[in-house]
Order: sequence, then C-alpha cells, then structure tokens
Amino acid sequence: MKQKECAVLPLPKIALTASDYPRLEQVARLAAQTGDLDGIFLMGEINRAEIVPDDSGDVHSLVTMGSWVTYCTNWGVPRRTVQLVWPEECWPDPARISVLTSLGAALIGLKAGDQMPYFVAGSLNVVRVQNVTQSSPNVVPLFRPPRRSKPFDDDPGPTAA
Repeated sequence: MKQKECAVLPLPKIALTASDYPRLEQVARLAAQTGDLDGIFLMGEINRAEIVPDDSGDVHSLVTMGSWVTYCTNWGVPRRTVQLVWPEECWPDPARISVLTSLGAALIGLKAGDQMPYFVAGSLNVVRVQNVTQSSPNVVPLFRPPRRSKPFDDDPGPTAA
C-alpha cells in the first residue's frame, strides 16, 4: 500500500525591526505563559526571526507593526487589506488585525510574495502576502474608539502660596 505524500511548505525567512522586537517578545511571552496558542505561535516566530535595524534598507517592504498588508488565503477569502496592530489597538474594525491572532502572528516579518502556513481551529491555512505599505492605503475605519469629552488634564489647578 502506497503512503499518501504530503507537500510541506517551507517556512519563509522573517525579519523584525529592532523597535518592534522588545514589545512583540513581551506580548508573546505573556500570552504564551497563559497557554494562548496564538501567543505560543508568535513566540516561535519571534525566536526564528532576524532582528534588523529600523533604518535597514528593506524595512519598508516588511510586515511590521502598523503596516498595511494586502493578502489572500487558501480558504477562499478574497484579497483583503488590513493594518497589523497591537492587541489593545484592535477595537472592532475589520481593517485592523491583532498580531496576537494566528493570522497576525503569521503575517509579522513577511515580505510581498511570501507564503506562511498557520492554523485556525485545527485547520492548516496558508496566507500569501501580496503587498506591504507603511502608510495608510486610504482605508477609513468603520468604528472609532470612544473619545473623551475633554482632554486629559493632570494640572491640579491653582494652589495657595
């Protein structure tokens, strides 16, 4: 009986900027310590990444925190453009994706043309990066976080001398 062959997708090289690395490592470590599978996956990606200076010539082509990524997946979602953000910045807006999700962890450090396997609910998926930009591609958020009615003021006011 012949064994079924399974094609293995090689992991692409990834790079993280020196400014993103410390906070990414902290976020991933804290999540991994609680058993969060996306945190564990992100920690693995951080551990295999090359750390590059922020002024490196190819940083503009990397998926970094705050960058806009156009991607497609193998599970039929049409091409989509999202901003990769920190978990606390991921308020209900479909144009933002947290780095502490399986897709967000798969995207960090990739370049246009790279493919990365990742798991969602036990199913293997593959994301392919089509484009990376470091500035807004004119995407307007559908939802905005609540605004304060007045700016924060820590001045206690006048005091008697």
